[in-house]
Amino acid sequence: MERPTTAGPVRTGGPVLHPRACAVVTAASCLTHLWVAAAGHHGAWLGLLMVALAAVCVPCTVHIWRHSRISALHQVTLVALAMVALHVALLLGTGGAGHTHGGGPASYTPQAAGAAQLLLVIGLELATALLAATLVARLRRGSRSRSQCT
Repeated sequence: MERPTTAGPVRTGGPVLHPRACAVVTAASCLTHLWVAAAGHHGAWLGLLMVALAAVCVPCTVHIWRHSRISALHQVTLVALAMVALHVALLLGTGGAGHTHGGGPASYTPQAAGAAQLLLVIGLELATALLAATLVARLRRGSRSRSQCT
């Protein structure tokens, strides 16, 4: 059941665990950005950018937790996939490579650790996108079946 508001339709019934899991994973992504920004390994301007990204994602997390808003789920899915693309590019670029050619050892430990961290972040982002996209599909399927019953 949905009730209209000025911000769009709000879910009043339906799945609970799936939206909660999606919101928790989205919040974990926000906290990861804050943790990485606080560590200060990426410089001041990238740190500020990560704090800004986390601040933008918090309202969506709240909307998903409380109401499972489709617009918030779409935004989370798109941002998570964009972050996957960015982090994959970093992983495949020189900064995240687990090996070097000419002048460096075959396996340089800090670079390998950076690659492992990027893989974990990519996994978190993929999980976020998957949960959000499947929740959108589930909510749409549920609203279609409710409209056919009436």
